[in-house]
Order: sequence, then C-alpha cells, then structure tokens
Amino acid sequence: MVDPIPADAFYDLTTVTDVAVSPGGDRVAFVADEFDAVEDERVSSLFVVPTDGSRDPHRLTRASEAGAPAWSPDGSKLGFLAARETDAEIRVTRDDGTADDEFATDDGDDGADDEPESQLWVFDLERGGDARQVTDRDDGVDEFDWAPDGERVVVAARDPTDEQREYLQQRREGGPIETERLQHKFDGNGWLDDVRTYLFVVDVERGESERLDDAYGGGAVDARTGLRPAWGAGDRIAFLSTRTERPDDSSVVDVYTVAPDGSDCRRLTDGDVMAHRLAWGSDGDRVAFTARQPDNWYVPSELYVGDPSAGTYESVSVGLDRTVGRSPPQWVNDGTLLALVGDEGRTRICRFSVDGSPERVFQHQSAGESLSDFDAAGGTLAFVTSLPGEGAHVYAMDAASVSAGPDDADPRTRLTTLNDDLVDAYPMPECQRVTFESGGESPASAGETEDGGATVEALAYYPPDFDQDDPDPRPLVLDIHGGPMAYDEPSFRFKDAYFTSRGYVVLKVNYRGSTSYGRAFCEVLKGEWGTVEVDDLQAGVDELVDRGWADADRLFPTGFSQGGVNTGYLVTRDDRWAAAAAEHGVYDYRSAFGTDDSHTWWEADFGLPWEDPDEYDDHSIVTDVGEVETPLLVTAGEADWRCPPTQAEQLYVSVRKQGVPAKLVVYPDEHHNVGDPDRAIHRLEELSGWFERFDPSSDGDE
Repeated sequence: MVDPIPADAFYDLTTVTDVAVSPGGDRVAFVADEFDAVEDERVSSLFVVPTDGSRDPHRLTRASEAGAPAWSPDGSKLGFLAARETDAEIRVTRDDGTADDEFATDDGDDGADDEPESQLWVFDLERGGDARQVTDRDDGVDEFDWAPDGERVVVAARDPTDEQREYLQQRREGGPIETERLQHKFDGNGWLDDVRTYLFVVDVERGESERLDDAYGGGAVDARTGLRPAWGAGDRIAFLSTRTERPDDSSVVDVYTVAPDGSDCRRLTDGDVMAHRLAWGSDGDRVAFTARQPDNWYVPSELYVGDPSAGTYESVSVGLDRTVGRSPPQWVNDGTLLALVGDEGRTRICRFSVDGSPERVFQHQSAGESLSDFDAAGGTLAFVTSLPGEGAHVYAMDAASVSAGPDDADPRTRLTTLNDDLVDAYPMPECQRVTFESGGESPASAGETEDGGATVEALAYYPPDFDQDDPDPRPLVLDIHGGPMAYDEPSFRFKDAYFTSRGYVVLKVNYRGSTSYGRAFCEVLKGEWGTVEVDDLQAGVDELVDRGWADADRLFPTGFSQGGVNTGYLVTRDDRWAAAAAEHGVYDYRSAFGTDDSHTWWEADFGLPWEDPDEYDDHSIVTDVGEVETPLLVTAGEADWRCPPTQAEQLYVSVRKQGVPAKLVVYPDEHHNVGDPDRAIHRLEELSGWFERFDPSSDGDE
C-alpha cells in the first residue's frame, strides 16, 4: 500500500482566487495562497501570466499579502489591496506636512494599532518597479474599482466621526463595548460599531480624495456584502446599501447608483432583493447584478439586468431554476452575459441574454470537474478548473469557445502548475457520482419518488486501489457540507485526499436543502431542519453499505457548520456510528438566537423564540441529546460568532455528562473557519485520530 499523505503536506498546498483578465485579454492576474511552514502562516501573492501560456506565471508581490486585483481600463496598471508597511513616498510627504489630510494616517496616540491596514496599491506595468501606495486611511480600504479614465478609483472605506474615533481608541485600550445596534456582532468582524463605510473618489496620481456623502453602507448584512462599488462607462458608480426603516433587522440589500461628484444618488431596486455582485455593460447604460430573496435564502439566486436611468430591472435567469453567482457576471457584448451557475452538483457556465432565455454552454466541461473564480475581458475567459485527482489550476480560452461540445477539442489553455508536485507525490482519490432513493416526504418537483421520497445524488471519493466493481468494504467518512444552502461538487480538496490515502471512502451527499438542484429541492428544508436531510444522509450511507463499498461497522459522520448540525442530528437519531465529529455547529437554537450573528436568518426559518418556542426546541439537537451513544468529537472556534463556541460546550458537556466518550477542541481566536495552517493540520489529525481510536478494526484504545 502507498504511504498515506502526511498531514503536514498541507504546507505544500496552493489555492487560487481572484482571477482577473486584462482589458486586452492577453494577461491574467490571480492571487495564490501558499503556506509558510517556518512562520506558520498563510501567504497571499499576486501573479500575472499571459493567456496564451507562453510563459510561466510571474510573481508580482513578494513582501506581503495581496488580494482583489483589478486592471486599469487601458491595461497599463494593476491595482490590488494589501496591508503593507507605508510607502516611502507617503512617509516622506507626510513628514513634509503636505499629505492629504483626509487620507493621511495620524501618528498620534489615537491612530490605529501597530499592524498596517489594507490599502490600495498600484503597479505601473509599463514603467515597472514596485507597487505604489495610493490610499493611506486609518481604518484601511475594503474595496475599489477603476474609473473609465484610469486616472481615478472609487474606494470603500470607513470614516468615523471624532466621537466615534474616541470610542474606537477606548476599545483598543481595553475599554468596554457599548452598542445600541441590533446587529451588534458579525463573524470575522467582531463587535460592530456605528461607523459608516462610504465611497470615496481618489485621484490615483495625487492621492486626493472626495467623499460621496450619499454613498454609504450599513445594515445587518453589510459586513458580509460590503458596498461592492462598480464604476461604469456612463460615468455612474453602482454600489450596494441597506436603507430600510430598520436596516439591522433586514436582509434587504438594494442597488444604488451615484454620480462621481456625489450628486444624484438613486435607488435602482425596490427593497425586494438581497443583491451581491455588480457588473456594468460596456456602454454604461445597464448594470447586471445577482440577487436572492432577502427572507428566503433557499430560493436560487437570480441574475438581473437594470437600467438605472429608467429605474427598471428584471431577471434574465427566469426559468433556469438554478443558483447564479459564485463569481460576478461577465458581459461579453451589449446583450449577452456569462455567469457561473450551480447545476446538479457542479459549477458551470451559462449564457444569458437580455432578450432571451438562459442557456447552458461549454458542454465540453465534464461532469467530473467544476469551475470557479470566473472573469472575462477582451474576448478571453479565465477561470479555475478543479478536478479531484489532478488539482486546481487557472485556465484561459477564447470567449467564443463556450460553444465547445463534449466531442470538440479542449479549447482551454492551462496557465499554472501550482499543485503538480503535491499531486505527483501522493495518492490522489478518484471520484464517482452516486444516485439513490431516499425516504421522507418531498414535493414532486424536488424529485419525489413513488413512495414519497426523493432521488438524491452524492459524490464518493475512494482510494486509487479501490475497485468499485469488486469492492472490499472500507471505513466510511460521511463528510457533510455546510449551508445548508450549498452543494458539494467534484473538486480537488486536501482533506479528501488525506482520508482516501488512509483507505477511507469519503461520501458527500447533496441532501435536500442543497442548492444546484432547483428551488423545490432546496426549499423543502426551510424551517424543517432535522428531517429530510437526515433521511438523505442515512440513505446515502445505506447505499454504499449495500454496494459493499462501506463497512457497516466503520461509519464516521462529520461536518463543519451546518455539517456539524447534521452530524448532531445523526447521532441523536441512530447509534450505528463508530464515532462522529461535529465541527463548528449550533445545537441549541434558542440560546443561539442573539448570541450569534444570524438573527434575521433564524427569524426567517423558525420565527422568534419568544413567539414560537416550540419551533426552536423541536428542531434543536440538545433536546434529544439523551439519545446519543456515539463517541463524539466536538470542535469550535473561540471567536466564532456564526456558530458560537458555547454551542459546542453545551453539546460536549451534555454528552460527556452521560458517560459517553467525548472530546472538545476549541481553537483560540479562530472565527468560523480554521485558518492557520498549523491548526488546519491539527484539525485533520484530530479527526483521523478520533476515528482511529474508535474504529473496531484498529488498535486504538478507548
């Protein structure tokens, strides 16, 4: 047997995000996340590569983190966000007393902490040399976009009043948290304050700026969506904002536009959407955006096109019944857009017409691969293609090639070799789609079977030496996705390879409640957690046991976030599991309300706990915790405010109190993820160690 992948091979992993095509279509910028084993940290670097694949990617940034690359309209400059030591030119100018007061950092005691804030930097690719810092705000810059003239940018940045700045300084010195906000916290952002984020127009050369007073954000989901500024060719800036009567008690996110001088701010949408991605057409007359229903996140996101001058907008994805929007939509001409869509357990390209029906394109893409981080410009498309056994890489192709069918030559040019050494050094999994019938009532439009159940799909990952036609039963990791409004797709994941290299089969079920299979399939779970999705997970395991792929005595469910929730449901319903691991989940819904950052979601699904207490109790896991007999590992992030660590503590203590083997692992300072590489490695070792400890076929000691 080939040696299993060591957990510390995680340091050799590279992931890709933020793909950006140059206006001429001849270059692609992207961000690569690598891991420094010595400093034990994630390092994000900016690369540029020609789209014809004639040269290897060139690393532009070497000194610090980088993200969100965007090309100037003529392609001569590349802007990006980075938290670096202040540019020497700005330091010298500041000492001269001539720096722009509005964007200068105060060196006094009321300034920010010692860590640099994220600012806008720009590479001049014609002149060469290091990037030049454009902004220098105390609280940093969150987002930006180029003006059509390439001489200005619009940035989103916090702008506290003097009174608010005093409070922020008090907080940095350990003072009390004071708030009157309903949305008082948000995962990854911490305790929220009253400081508004505004749009500023900045002169790239001089650094001078002007605040657009009517262009600001706010509300319950502002920390998630941001303002997403987009500057169109018609010289208007589109952005997102929540301005309902009670912004902190609403998931509405409207689209607004404003003139670059701050005048003539208009709302495009009517408070009926939660918008999140914006893209102007080439003429600047129309803006496309993706949006979901604000009070029902189970309904697929749609693609809209709006005319700000007329104040009208309409969906161009009607009839598709699939979730649109894992990357911003891309205009390919004045009447046509391309966008990524979740479609039956994979991400693919669809074409949308402002005057016609949506169409699935690029049929050359196999069912065993998925796309992400999609961008288009200058007649060129670029995206990341991920395959379970081959890694994830950046590809480019001519925009016209979206018409390529399954029998056509592959029109893509591979631009990176980021994980080739890792893939070549260790055994990688194979992946197969598995379809099965599941019980439980479900609407006919959700794939209902004759007995009232549903047809459900899953992905099975297995070791390369596993023969699915003549199998020897293997231990099974039931790896449950979060969301629940999400989906698993065939892709390259270190965790999958880690377990399959140890002989496990990994099963990922797209249970009812998952996206990519249509509204009815997803919406059946709204307010009904702990029902049909648990049936589907159980049925998926039964399917692999019946096939002889999984050993019925060696079953290990686990999942993160909603996957942790579903793991909790499984161990309260059944004791068939050898061991289980519930990660970063919620288990007592009444106590989660108000202590997490999701009060609008709880209300949309279950009502309010003082009005509908039975709804909360009936679906909570702790109310059935007396049924747990499965050895249970419970993990949490100490600073996780999506699924607070107190939830993990309740579940752990409740199980341990009964004498059931249990272990609690809390990662200090971690949010709703496990970010540092040493902790990601620790997490894998904890999971595999827990499963091995209670595996009846191992020598582990209980």
